[in-house]
Amino acid sequence: MDLLVKYLGLDLKNPIIIGSSGLTNSVKRIQELEKNGAAAVVLKSLFEEQILMEMGESENQDYHDYPEAHDYARYYTKEKSINDYLNLIKEAKESVNIPVIASINCISSIEWVSFAKNFEQAGADAIELNISLLPSNFELSGSENEKIYFDIIEKVKQNVTIPLVLKMSYYSAGLANLIQKLSWTQQLDAFVLFNRFYNPDIDINKKEITSSSVLSTPNDIFTSLRWIALLSDTIELPLIATTGIHDGEGVIKQILAGALAVQIVSSIYKNGNSYISVILEEIKKWMKQNNYSKLADFRGLLNQKKSDNSSNYERIQFMKYFSEKNIRSDGEME
Repeated sequence: MDLLVKYLGLDLKNPIIIGSSGLTNSVKRIQELEKNGAAAVVLKSLFEEQILMEMGESENQDYHDYPEAHDYARYYTKEKSINDYLNLIKEAKESVNIPVIASINCISSIEWVSFAKNFEQAGADAIELNISLLPSNFELSGSENEKIYFDIIEKVKQNVTIPLVLKMSYYSAGLANLIQKLSWTQQLDAFVLFNRFYNPDIDINKKEITSSSVLSTPNDIFTSLRWIALLSDTIELPLIATTGIHDGEGVIKQILAGALAVQIVSSIYKNGNSYISVILEEIKKWMKQNNYSKLADFRGLLNQKKSDNSSNYERIQFMKYFSEKNIRSDGEME
C-alpha cells in the first residue's frame, strides 16, 4: 500500500502527523515518534500568553534601586523562551529525518511575530500558527475578531518564506466564507481543522472551577469531519484534520471526507508511541480489503459534492432520526 503524502512541498511517508503537545517537546521524544512511524511532528507550541505572563511577573519585581534591571529582566525572559525553542528546532532537525514544524500559539499580532524568522533560520520546515480565538470579548464584533486572523498571518508572512499553516477555531458565524477568504490571501499553505480549547468544568462539591478532560475521545471527531467534508472540494489548500482521531478508522474517515492528512495526539498519550504502527496497519488492511493502492484513490470520495447524501453534512436537526428510528441507551441507532 502506498501511504505517501505530499504536504507543504514535503514528502511524508504516511498521513500521520503528531500534533503540537508534550509528545513533541524534546528531541528524545521526537526520535521515538519517528522510530514508531510518525511521518512528521509539530513541535510543542511556543505560547505568546506564556511569554507575556512571564514578562509580567518580572515587572512585579522590585527594581527601584536598579531601574535598568527592569528592561533587562523583560528582555531576558523573552529571549530565553525564544532561544529554548530555537534550540529544540535545531536539535530536532539534526536528530531526525522527518519534517519538523514549529508552532506558535497566539492571540494577537504584536511584536512576537518578528521571531518567526528565527524559526526559519533554525531550520523549521514550516510554521503552524495556532490562533486561539474565543469570541468572548463583548467589545469586538465578529468581523473584528476575524480580522485578527488576517493581521497575524500578514505580519508573520512578511518575516518568513517557509510554508505557513493555520490551525484555527471553528468559532465563526460564517466559517466557510472565512476559510475561503483566508485561502485567497495567498499567504497560507494549509489549514488544520480545528484547535482544541481548554474547557472549564465546575466541581460542585469544592465550588471550584476545574479543567475538563484534556484528552479527546473518538466522539470528538465529528466537528472536523463535517467541515473537512464541506470544504475539501472547494478550498484549494490542503486540509489537515485533528481532534478525535484515535485509530485507523478515524484516519480513513477523514481522508474519505477529503483530508490530506491528520494530526493525532490523545491516542498516542493513551496507547503509547507504538500505537502509530497499529493505526498504519489498520489503514493498510482496509485499503487492501477495498482494493485501493494509494490514499488518493479514496481521498474525498465522500466529501459533500461527491457524496450521494451530501445534505447530511449540513443537517443539524435530528427530528428525522428521532421520529423514524429508536435510539439505544449508548446513543446509537437501532
